[in-house]
Amino acid sequence: MFKTQEGSTQRLLQLCAAYFIFYVITGVTVKYFLGSPDKGYPGMQGFEFLVYSTLGGMMIGTGIPIILRWFHFESTRKVQVLGLSIPHEFFYIIPSGICTGVVIPTTTIMYSLPISVMVAMIIMRGSVIIISRVVDAIQIWQGIFTKKVYAAENWAVVFSVIAIGVYLIWTDKAGFDFVHSVVAVGTLLSYIVAYSFRIYIMNYYKNTSGKGGKRDNKPFFAIEQIAACVTVLLSAVIIFNAPVWFNWQAEQIIDVREAVLTPHPLWHLGVLAGTAYGMVAFFSVFIFMFKGRSATFAGLVNRLTSLVAGTAATLLCWFFLDGKMPKFADWLSLFFILVSVGFLTLAEKKRARELAIVSGSG
Repeated sequence: MFKTQEGSTQRLLQLCAAYFIFYVITGVTVKYFLGSPDKGYPGMQGFEFLVYSTLGGMMIGTGIPIILRWFHFESTRKVQVLGLSIPHEFFYIIPSGICTGVVIPTTTIMYSLPISVMVAMIIMRGSVIIISRVVDAIQIWQGIFTKKVYAAENWAVVFSVIAIGVYLIWTDKAGFDFVHSVVAVGTLLSYIVAYSFRIYIMNYYKNTSGKGGKRDNKPFFAIEQIAACVTVLLSAVIIFNAPVWFNWQAEQIIDVREAVLTPHPLWHLGVLAGTAYGMVAFFSVFIFMFKGRSATFAGLVNRLTSLVAGTAATLLCWFFLDGKMPKFADWLSLFFILVSVGFLTLAEKKRARELAIVSGSG
């Protein structure tokens, strides 16, 4: 993918740069398409845009791996199922894909809430940072992950949690009440549960797949995204038919149904906008599964990159799309995020030296 050595700091920076660019595009396009028609914007409803953008994201996330044939999986152990020889890794990669199928729509729903892109990212990304540290603790206890988590990584987690706390403490009570919104809290909880299982599985694969066989993240990504696509499509069929099958008349379900039955005039541009999120998926997974790094470190790099991207997206929306101006709490949170980045830089320097010594002795 890049002309740098696998596991090197240079490769990590390249992945982060690409991740940052496509996440800024994702954050800005969400606010653009949900903007008021009175101001010249498309004026799509949140769940209406969700349908179109998810379609675009899945087309990229599954289309590219299929075209490039990344789904060919080399496994040292296969299991016979209904006469088929299936790599045993599929039994945990497919569940990871199902979790991804939950993460994809909940991410877009969070962005569609009446809060800034920066705030949405702080809430979601901060949760995943904590999950990543817990996963490291569990896998160290299980003997799956044999490296130690550096003190600098733990300090980065601490300041990331402080960044989340800043928003929770200084929430504008006159604005959107996140805590008392059923849709907001339900979406966030679904996001956290799905990501918890997904991060554990990704790190299980990263820490065990190289033993006795070839380690390659591309087949993992391909199978996971195909499973995610199937999950989203099955869910879409159920949601679309829910008013008829189960007499469910929730506003969000009706919006999804109407997005299909009566497409927005600019639906095709909504699909195009979703392709940026599809590209984000590539770099997100490859950062999470970056060679030689702890789940804590990889999770921090992944989430903090998107948080900085959220800041950039918020500023762009403010300047060009009549978006909300970042508030004091937003900037204070960003400050603590940058402190976390500083600790991550120290951890990366130590890990790079460690890997260089291992490589030299090998």
